[in-house]
Amino acid sequence: MDLQGKSAIITGAASGIGKDIALVYAAAGCNVAIADLNKSAADTAASEISALGAGRAIGVAMDVSDEDAVEAGVSAAIDAFGGVDILVSNAGIQIVHPVEQFPYAEWKKMIAIHLDGAFLTTRACLKHMYTAGRGGCIIYMGSVHSKEASKLKAPYVAAKHGLIGLAKVVAKEAAAHRVRANVICPGFVRTPLVDKQIPEQARTLGISESDVIRNVMLKETVDGEFTTVDDVAQVALFLAAFPSNALTGQSVIVSHGWCME
Repeated sequence: MDLQGKSAIITGAASGIGKDIALVYAAAGCNVAIADLNKSAADTAASEISALGAGRAIGVAMDVSDEDAVEAGVSAAIDAFGGVDILVSNAGIQIVHPVEQFPYAEWKKMIAIHLDGAFLTTRACLKHMYTAGRGGCIIYMGSVHSKEASKLKAPYVAAKHGLIGLAKVVAKEAAAHRVRANVICPGFVRTPLVDKQIPEQARTLGISESDVIRNVMLKETVDGEFTTVDDVAQVALFLAAFPSNALTGQSVIVSHGWCME
């Protein structure tokens, strides 16, 4: 699990899953660009990681749904590190409504961040990976909702399913350049994003918050446990460090058995 001499761009990495992946990568010797809409939070996270004395970390401003912002952010990271070996497309938000009540503007926002953002960051990084000729790894942060569906999450489920299709195409196109593409599919991870959903779903479904956790979020797990950020980060490390194209175009489920394939 050695990433010595590698450089990574991780979107949405100022907090939550992205930040933990950045910490794990840095501990493995990787330089990490914390790409986030909140530049101040990205700089703070980068300072915390740099203080650990492992890989170097920088904060990069990036709105993943904005083409120019993505190109500028990727260029800034490459200028700082001399290249990019790993992209983790992790940035995401959640908005919940029944389909018939879903505002189109909010649908488009969800698709733009989760799916358009994955495409834009992939395109920007692939150009540099191909030119550098040293291979690379692209990891998309999918979800069990890349495989399954839940009520109230139409654009999220649609986008997460789309990431698997994107990864498969990139795996085929990029193989000649020794670039791998895979998707991590976590179950519910107790992050601020999930904490925000609990009262929202309780109100919409007319049940208690404890029932949302027990009977909605964790009902299908084998042990009633949330997936942890470190569970996901360790899989991200494994995928980034994998040495060949033998593991590409795949989706790895990390969900306490919620979804089994």
